[in-house]
Amino acid sequence: RESQRATQTDAMRLTPPPSTFAGAAARSLSAAALAALLSVSSITPSVPPAFGPAAAQAKELASGSGSRVNKDPISLLRLALPRVSKEARELQAGLEECQDNLARLNGQVASSALQKAKVAAGKSGAMLKSVPPAKAAEAQAALDTINAAMDEVGAKIAASRQGEALAATERALGAVTQLQEAMASGYAQPSPPKEFASLPYLKGRATVDLVLQPGKEHGQFDVEGKLYKQLEVKMVVDGYTSPITAGNFVDLVRRGFYNGMHIQRSDGFVVQTGDPSNELEGSGADAKKNGYVEGGKVRKIPLEVMVRGDKDPIYSATFDDDGRGGYAAAMPFNSYGALGMAREEYDPDSASSQWFWLLFDSDLTPAGKNLLDGRYACFGYTVDGARLLSDVKEGDIIASAKVSSGESNLVLPTAPALAVAAE
Repeated sequence: RESQRATQTDAMRLTPPPSTFAGAAARSLSAAALAALLSVSSITPSVPPAFGPAAAQAKELASGSGSRVNKDPISLLRLALPRVSKEARELQAGLEECQDNLARLNGQVASSALQKAKVAAGKSGAMLKSVPPAKAAEAQAALDTINAAMDEVGAKIAASRQGEALAATERALGAVTQLQEAMASGYAQPSPPKEFASLPYLKGRATVDLVLQPGKEHGQFDVEGKLYKQLEVKMVVDGYTSPITAGNFVDLVRRGFYNGMHIQRSDGFVVQTGDPSNELEGSGADAKKNGYVEGGKVRKIPLEVMVRGDKDPIYSATFDDDGRGGYAAAMPFNSYGALGMAREEYDPDSASSQWFWLLFDSDLTPAGKNLLDGRYACFGYTVDGARLLSDVKEGDIIASAKVSSGESNLVLPTAPALAVAAE
């Protein structure tokens, strides 16, 4: 049975194109080893990092920067927001540095970082100028929350109550997210290129809640000795950096496409699903149509990747193809449970409905040597329940997937565009 599954999903295996593999191999033996792991259907599962990723500083922007990797999905989502002022980034950086050092029980350095954040918060006038008038009250309320929380952080650090200081820092960072999202609401997001007018796309972001249940042979989920009858995870998908990829996913979720579908690959590196032809042996499903079928043919979407600092994604080409191999991605595959779109090895525009969670391992993908960034679309992060994915196995079932917020941001193709695509 496993052999049959491997054959059925071989066309969509997560393998880098030969051209990008050759370049990476020339750069680093460790990079070549990672590419080799991606080219096989099964590897020895690695031990997942400790429960709950450590907070990372905002200055650790992506896989290509610094000696450390920012593994915090909330931080990465903040960094991917458009139209955020320099002052708001400085505020984020100071608070994330404070959070990081409080988690390390380094109160003195945390206090110094807090002062940096307070200096940035003092530039509230400049930050409010970056907020659309309709969001001004919301932004001011967020700033008030930030200032109150920072005062509390300072008091708790002085009293050596670092656990309470950490909780207050997290409240401040939650308000930073609200402030930055208010700024981003004024972003005039461009439509994807006209050649993709027949595809749905996402403006802004959406949240997807997913429930997993164990398959017949699994029993219960066992995560670090704790048993679960079902797992609940929350994912944020990003249309700012990958509008078509995120829009395609949200569209399929709202249609119920993934409800009842099995996990089709789990090898300790990725957890993958989304191939309807891999469901129910003997069902008569067409093995050649391993994606979402619309109008009698598989709906395919282009490869969509974005360099940090660019205004638009790159379509139908990798970073290497675009002459920018090694550049930092706007949405890097840094976080445990990062969402990626699977595609055929030789065709960048062959993705349809198959996607994966990356079980990030810093030993396999150290800073500056991430072979997924710029080669596969990272379209979101798991923001709640990511570590629960460590015991998800082949045959487990997606009991339900639903769009809990942001469905109104989905832009569906018009009838004329669909008619042109069908011709």
